[in-house]
Amino acid sequence: MSKAPWAPIRFATPHVERESIAGGGFLLRSSQPLAGFPNNLSLMLDHWAKIEPERCFLCERTVDNAWRQLSYGKAAQSVRAIAQSLIDRNLETDRPVAILSDNGIDNALLQLGAMHVGIPALPISPAYSLMSSDYGKLKHIIAQTQPALVYVKQKAPFAAALESIASNEHELVVSEDPGSSDTAFASLMLAPESIELEKRAAQVGPDTIAKILFTSGSTGLPKGVINTQRMLCSNQQAISQLWPFLKERPPVLVDWLPWNHTFGGNHNFNMMLFHGGTIYIDHGKPLPHLIGNTVQNLREIAPTLYFNVPKGFNDLLPYLESDAELRDRFFSNLDAIFYAGAALPQNLWDRLEAVSTEARGERVPLISAWGATETAPVVTSVHFTIEQAGVIGLPAPGCEIKLVPSGQQLEMRVRGPNVTPGYWRDPAQTAEAFDDEGFYCIGDAGRFADEDDPSKGIIFDGRVAEDFKLNSGTWVHVGGLRVATISAAAPIIQDAVVTGHDGDELGLLIFPNLPACQALADLPDGASEHDILSHTAVLEQLHQGLLAHNLAHPGSSTTIRRALLMIAPPHVDANEITDKGYINQRAVLEHRKGLIELMYSHPRDPQDLLILTEPARTL
Repeated sequence: MSKAPWAPIRFATPHVERESIAGGGFLLRSSQPLAGFPNNLSLMLDHWAKIEPERCFLCERTVDNAWRQLSYGKAAQSVRAIAQSLIDRNLETDRPVAILSDNGIDNALLQLGAMHVGIPALPISPAYSLMSSDYGKLKHIIAQTQPALVYVKQKAPFAAALESIASNEHELVVSEDPGSSDTAFASLMLAPESIELEKRAAQVGPDTIAKILFTSGSTGLPKGVINTQRMLCSNQQAISQLWPFLKERPPVLVDWLPWNHTFGGNHNFNMMLFHGGTIYIDHGKPLPHLIGNTVQNLREIAPTLYFNVPKGFNDLLPYLESDAELRDRFFSNLDAIFYAGAALPQNLWDRLEAVSTEARGERVPLISAWGATETAPVVTSVHFTIEQAGVIGLPAPGCEIKLVPSGQQLEMRVRGPNVTPGYWRDPAQTAEAFDDEGFYCIGDAGRFADEDDPSKGIIFDGRVAEDFKLNSGTWVHVGGLRVATISAAAPIIQDAVVTGHDGDELGLLIFPNLPACQALADLPDGASEHDILSHTAVLEQLHQGLLAHNLAHPGSSTTIRRALLMIAPPHVDANEITDKGYINQRAVLEHRKGLIELMYSHPRDPQDLLILTEPARTL
């Protein structure tokens, strides 16, 4: 059956230069040179404030559920006032402005105000304050950076976290109901401008530190990635060249992705600022008690671009599939759907295409990109139509990729104006992050979608460090196997971790899609996780899905012999999950050694696969 046509969209023509290097690797770069870009992001805010002062820049729900709207003109005024207040406090580059709360208008203004005069913004994951039991990551970040000012929207939810860092000398700024010893956020916008403001703003150039973004700490405590103005501005210029459709009309986002991560904070937020777009701040998230907020927002606002991670699409799709009015509204102005943060399982790709076709009679392009916190973030971008998940595009203008053989994979290393100069106050880790030619060693692998035609794009080929060997010496490609099993057992598996390092057979630790499992089991609300996950209907569907996968992939490096459905969700303190829902394979394997031992301790029928539920129940 033929698919619906693609909706028209204007991309740059995909061209790439490929150069062979010694050792069997390649250098890849865009055939399109990087054009000039502004010295700092404030110049873009000033640009839109001058030519479109009344256009809405930031929108956020208030307590009475109305939209608070802030124009470009008003935003620029507020940013200058906040910047002046920071100057009046004698803040400098070595004492950043820390932000603990989630996305919001005041959050954005404070970050932009700090960057306007060369003071680094330090957005910190709210999970480190609100979901942690020991506040270890928060205390580590504060100790590393010594911020002069710490911001929260509301004090009460952060009270315990703030107490844990009370020894740090900082001013506390609060938006709502500040205490007598706190600074009210609104007071920051009352400072009269001085000559010093213009002087400090004029000194902000490409090498000025704009932000310090801390990584999720996948291999230890979080690392503070220096983000310069050059990184942020060159990256947005490259995106603009690859996606010229962004200039055809002001883009509109409904977006929840956190600004303490490079995806939401650099890619999405800066894209709107660079192109004069509007951000509707979505206080929903892909969580059962918050996804309803996202659905409500999308009933009212039709985005021109929609960004999400695979878990976000997984949670949103049931609403789009069951509600024609919501579906038609969502797709009415959409130019493209963008996924990143983790590989998108093919079953989610197919469902997105299906609802797009139902709404429009055509497929809205699904696109992606690849990069890291250290690359601000885009290194490669999809700027052509693709037929399946996995393609991450081609090098952006100005970026150079070196593909180096590593085992059975090609490790991708990066060089360009968007690459970090290093880690905050950590010269040792900075030195370790780069090879002898100055390429940043990102740790991901890639391969060509078509070996004979590089312009078809690069396919993400997993993390180099995640792949392992069985005791037979056979390599296991974890990234591809994880995505394949999630799709094969849909909708049971939310995410999975592959086990079997140096062993005889492969297993899966499964984080289940609990709402889907509950619906499949047809159990009432209030049923326990164990009752849901040990239900015959759930176990049987998982069994049949994995058997089908094994039939299609019979090799020892692809056949799943054991699986365990876990009740305990991924834990933030153990580094098992990021704010975007990306599972840290290495941390899960380390933290859940007991479950792996349990899974492999049970006898297995040689002709079948073994499925357990935590605590163990056998099918």
